[in-house]
Amino acid sequence: MLGIFKKELMNPPKELHSPASLTSSNKTKLPNQIINHFLSSNPNNAFSMGFGSSACFAYAPTENRFPNHQRLFCGVDEIYCIFLGDLNNLSSLLKQYGLSKGTNEAMFIIEAYRTLRDRGPYPADQVLKDLEGSYGFVVYDSKAGSVFAALGADERVKLYWGVAADGSVVVSDNLKLIKESCAKSFAPFPPGCMFHSEQGLTSFEHPRSKMKAMPRIDSEGVMCGANFMADAQSRTSRMPRVGSEANWALRGSKA
Repeated sequence: MLGIFKKELMNPPKELHSPASLTSSNKTKLPNQIINHFLSSNPNNAFSMGFGSSACFAYAPTENRFPNHQRLFCGVDEIYCIFLGDLNNLSSLLKQYGLSKGTNEAMFIIEAYRTLRDRGPYPADQVLKDLEGSYGFVVYDSKAGSVFAALGADERVKLYWGVAADGSVVVSDNLKLIKESCAKSFAPFPPGCMFHSEQGLTSFEHPRSKMKAMPRIDSEGVMCGANFMADAQSRTSRMPRVGSEANWALRGSKA
C-alpha cells in the first residue's frame, strides 16, 4: 500500500527529514515518480487514486494465498481507508457501533473515524485502545482535507513514512519503496501512535506524553529520519482528538 500527502495535509515532525538526503547517491523522488514505480512493480493488480494535487493512494491486493495479514481498501462518502492486519474483536466492535456483520475492518475504521469527527467529544486514543489485534491504517478524508493514520502497539504490522522530493509525506508498508523514494528522510512509523492533520503525531498508548525524536544512524553511519517515541518524562495538557479546532469550539459553545 502507498499513500502520498502534501505537507499541508500531513506535516510530520521536522526530525523525519534528514539533511543527508541532499547529498545521498539515492535521490528523493517526486510523487508521480513514486506512484509510477509502485504501479510498475505490481503490474497485474495495482491501481492508484488521485485527489488533485493534494493526495494519492495506491493499492495492490496481496498475491499470497495465505498472507500473514489481510490488506483492504475501501471508500465511503469521500472518506478512503487502506487497512493492514486484523482486528480480533471486530464482531464486538460492529455491535458497539451498530454496524452490519458484513462490515470489514477498513469499513469499520471509516465509521470509527466519522464518529470521532462528527459526534465527539470522545478521545481518539480510547477508540484506538479498544481495537484488539495487529493493525495499521491510513484514512484520507477528501472533503475535510485531513489524514488520520495509526499503527497498533504490538509491532506485528509495519508502516514506514518519509519525505518526498517536493516535501510530500509518503506512507507505505513497503520498506524498499520508502528507501528508494525518500533517500535518508524516512523512518518506521512509531507503534502505538497516531497522526492526524490537526493534532500531528501523538501516542494513543500514552496520550499524556509528548513525542520525542530519537536520532537514527544507518549501517553507513549516516543520519536518517528520526525514530519517535512517547517521552515518559514530559506531559501535555491536550488529549488527542480527531476534528478541527473550530468544530470542537463550536461543540463546546453548544454544551
